[in-house]
Amino acid sequence: MNNFDTIAAFDFDKTLTDRDSFLPFLFFAAGFYNTIFNLFPLTPVFLAFIFGIYSRQEVKEAILTRFFKGIPIDHLEKLGKRYAEEKLDQFLKPEGMKCFKWHKALGHRCILVSAAPDFYLKYWGAKHGFEACLASELAVSPDGIVTGRLNGLNCRGPEKKRRLLEYLGSIEYELYAYGDSPGDAELLAMANFPFYRTFGRKTVGRTDEG
Repeated sequence: MNNFDTIAAFDFDKTLTDRDSFLPFLFFAAGFYNTIFNLFPLTPVFLAFIFGIYSRQEVKEAILTRFFKGIPIDHLEKLGKRYAEEKLDQFLKPEGMKCFKWHKALGHRCILVSAAPDFYLKYWGAKHGFEACLASELAVSPDGIVTGRLNGLNCRGPEKKRRLLEYLGSIEYELYAYGDSPGDAELLAMANFPFYRTFGRKTVGRTDEG
């Protein structure tokens, strides 16, 4: 590996896609009516988040607990792989994927850095040729059962920066970063070339960049 690398770090939800990917996964895994039935009891949790009482991590863990606590991680991984193979491409932004392919064509190291769950995002990333997927990870018991908690922090905000720096280690790098929300602020701030809700003209195949 070169001592100096060019890195392209991509958020996923609403950066490479036109929507959040987690709710559609719940519909995919549990069905529409079962999803609505299981989300309704979480209304107090959602209200607590709106009023600043609960964090995003607490909300995500409440959802994971409601839907997946107690099931084998192998089962959830299989669902995640199917979702990545059969559904996620339907949500992609063409300009985002053109940008990704531009970086790949130049030999840049492309990395997903996302708060989405890794049990489906890592399969989508591998399918499309991303070097790594730094995403929110589920906690699993020693016997392979989902606990409903996250393993560490939700991969958002400062955690995105921490995870990427940990992954890259001591190499010198030039960083392109792409994001769409305040949760990407720290990632964008560390980039040489930050792109917030946009992609550079060259990266989507245009030649008229000024």
